[in-house]
Amino acid sequence: MKIIQITDTHLLPPGIAINGVDPENQLRAAVADIVEKHADADLLVMTGDLCNYGEPEAYELLRDILAPVSIPTRLMLGNHDRRPEFVAAFPEQPRDDNGYIQSFIDTEFGRLLFLDSHEADVIGGIYGADRLTWLENALESAGDLPITVFVHHPPMDCGIRHFEHIGMHDDGAIMRRLAAHPAGIRHIVFGHIHVPMAGTTAEGIAYSSGQACAHRFITDIDVVDPLWTGGNPCYRVISLGAFGLRAYDAEVGQPVLGQTPVCEGP
Repeated sequence: MKIIQITDTHLLPPGIAINGVDPENQLRAAVADIVEKHADADLLVMTGDLCNYGEPEAYELLRDILAPVSIPTRLMLGNHDRRPEFVAAFPEQPRDDNGYIQSFIDTEFGRLLFLDSHEADVIGGIYGADRLTWLENALESAGDLPITVFVHHPPMDCGIRHFEHIGMHDDGAIMRRLAAHPAGIRHIVFGHIHVPMAGTTAEGIAYSSGQACAHRFITDIDVVDPLWTGGNPCYRVISLGAFGLRAYDAEVGQPVLGQTPVCEGP
């Protein structure tokens, strides 16, 4: 199974840049590359901060940019989004009984869980009792299916000082429930931090984030006020199979400097 992840696109109304980057141009380039190279993908997942301020015009722009995408899409909310405006623009996106943008998809290789950690006017993630009840039910009904989680805010300490106080504000509740799932957690895929990273928890649960499609931080895990920079549009190609999960970073617009010959081995 092939899944494309795009994260932290931070769209604004057309023609407006943020931190020196035009998010519309970035996302249009990424989507064009995905349409050209990954028409065989099974799913596109955008892991939050779809828009920077959540204006209706920005969500309409997102719908326009995604129009060429023919594969199923799951759009998720980050702290910069606005749930009412998102729902008005994308009423077809699944919601739970409480109106959160949460759902799951069962596949040959396990259950995919899409969690909603957005709370209005909060930079960090919120995952309260009503959302935890949904998560518990989704885990229980998964039975012997392993779980792959998609969420905007990392539900574990990512080790980056800037995010010490703006991570997931749940006192570890999500991770405790995930760790107790008998069939195991295959991977946690998130956004929010604007740098690529990967790791495992002390319990051995693997997690990773892709590079932000729009502006991103110059990686410095020890400062509270990291520097913004730009760069080529980015997305990830995630493969799920009997082998487990593999994730590959893709960058649009890299200069070609040569081509390596075929390696015959051994």
